[in-house]
Amino acid sequence: MIPVRDGTLPVLKPFRLGTASLPAFRLKARHGVFLAVALCLAIGIGDAQAASTAAASILATLIKWTPLLARGFALDLAMSFLAMAAGTVAGVGVGLGLISLRAPVRGLSWAITQIFRNAPWLVMLFYCMLLLPFEVHIGGVTVPLPDWLKATFGLALPVMANVGELVRGAVRSIPYGQWEASEALAFTRWQTLRMVILPQCIKRMMPPWMNLYSILVAAMPLTSIVGVSESMTLTGDILSAEGRSELLVPIYLYLLLWFFAYCYPIALATTALERRFQVR
Repeated sequence: MIPVRDGTLPVLKPFRLGTASLPAFRLKARHGVFLAVALCLAIGIGDAQAASTAAASILATLIKWTPLLARGFALDLAMSFLAMAAGTVAGVGVGLGLISLRAPVRGLSWAITQIFRNAPWLVMLFYCMLLLPFEVHIGGVTVPLPDWLKATFGLALPVMANVGELVRGAVRSIPYGQWEASEALAFTRWQTLRMVILPQCIKRMMPPWMNLYSILVAAMPLTSIVGVSESMTLTGDILSAEGRSELLVPIYLYLLLWFFAYCYPIALATTALERRFQVR
């Protein structure tokens, strides 16, 4: 709050959520143009290197393997959806725990947030892959736990911690007069949160929440290190099957262009929401 000086009323400073914890980098259209130009150059250089052989052109090879890459990329998106959904649901609970009036609940929520927010994502992936069982038995029924599901759980943990911090910051940004007005109307604390505070927090949380999802999508290739057959793993399989060194740079640029094409509209929507919901 700005202190009262010349008899004027105090006002709330502009609220900027998550700028200290989430990267300020924004995707621009020029980044996509650069990737497209780099891909074209890589294809031309690769075809020039393979001119003395009877191998198919780089472009024809990329087109041939596009369905397989699309299947791996679809798995990336499915895992990102599930990890973001599970992490958001759990993160809301953790965020509410951070503002709880009970010290043990606040302490436990704070510990969860600090551990899973600051731990390396790859380390959490390895822990989940190694510690979670391959199958669970429920009432005599065996339910398998595939690698992609365990990796999704591992990525949901940092999402949970970051969403919890977003919820805490958004709730703290609401002027205290909202709480006092709700108390004057005889609302309970839960009624105040559910009907007054949290609805106002949604628009404040949406831009950094979308930015967090973009970061999660960009981190999905980490799952290839733990053996998940997603787009990065399938790209390595394609290179092994083709056995062509000149295909290395073009196919990875091709995959990178896919990620850009998916994340760039999210970046545009995030910027538009930040401009629309900016607190003045």
